[in-house]
Amino acid sequence: MNLSIRQLATFREVMRSGSISEAARTLGRTQPAVSSTIAGLETELELKLFVREQGRLVPTPEAEFFLEEAEAILKRLETSKRTLRGLANREHGQLRVAAIPEATASFLPGTLSAFIADKPSVKVALATRSSSEIEELIAAQHYDIGLAETPPSRNSFDQIDFDLECLCALSSTDPLASKEVITPDDLDGYPLALLHSDHKTHRQTLAKFRDSGVRFNQRFELQTALPGLKFVEAGLCALICDMITAYHAQEVGRLGMGPPMIVFRPFRPRIQNNLSILTPTHRPISIVAKDFRDFLTTEVSKVQAAMIKK
Repeated sequence: MNLSIRQLATFREVMRSGSISEAARTLGRTQPAVSSTIAGLETELELKLFVREQGRLVPTPEAEFFLEEAEAILKRLETSKRTLRGLANREHGQLRVAAIPEATASFLPGTLSAFIADKPSVKVALATRSSSEIEELIAAQHYDIGLAETPPSRNSFDQIDFDLECLCALSSTDPLASKEVITPDDLDGYPLALLHSDHKTHRQTLAKFRDSGVRFNQRFELQTALPGLKFVEAGLCALICDMITAYHAQEVGRLGMGPPMIVFRPFRPRIQNNLSILTPTHRPISIVAKDFRDFLTTEVSKVQAAMIKK
């Protein structure tokens, strides 16, 4: 059986109007064309759908039964068409995003909120993972977008790289806050908060202090930089901080959501903390995922531009 959508729609209109001529006017077709379509449908179904009684077109019991089936099919088709239009218009879809803890603490929730504000039917899955885990998840095509520390290039994912660096966070009441740039000499013996010893920024910081021949005094060891801001506010330490966390803290202060008790200063020699947006190479991502990748690219660039000015 090879039924067409046109046959079903024509049949439904004839049933609604009770007349070939009226159905033709509604559909914008000729009477012979409508009659031919109905005849072809009857041939496909091997059923008589209409009979003529005293000049009137009367549906058979089989036609009444088939109308329910035809309407269900056409309704489902209309629903599918609306869904596909919604996908094309970025109104529907799903985003699966995996990111490092520094980004999922605040930056990505804020970025996603802005992106989907006019997309009420877009669903979001946001996972917090380590950079190495994100690489594997994107390579295996389990997520659409990854935000991770810049990895070596691989054939299994594409990447957009950002040249970011760490800043030094200080209490606004600290005498060092008056300096434009912070160096290891400024922090000789000063209590510090850093990420754990396996993290590349920890190793870089330690090397800078050793090269400068000054005392390295780590007081707080952290998994992410965000909790360290509280220690800085309390005047207990300086924090070697990634730009994403620093940007969030700065925005909170600017919006009046927290006291401006922390300042961020460039640290020299530079401590690299590059990030990359990752997408799977071997599976096309959805339209909404492509749009979010572009949106996220812009937002990370804003962070970079805003914090480099500091």
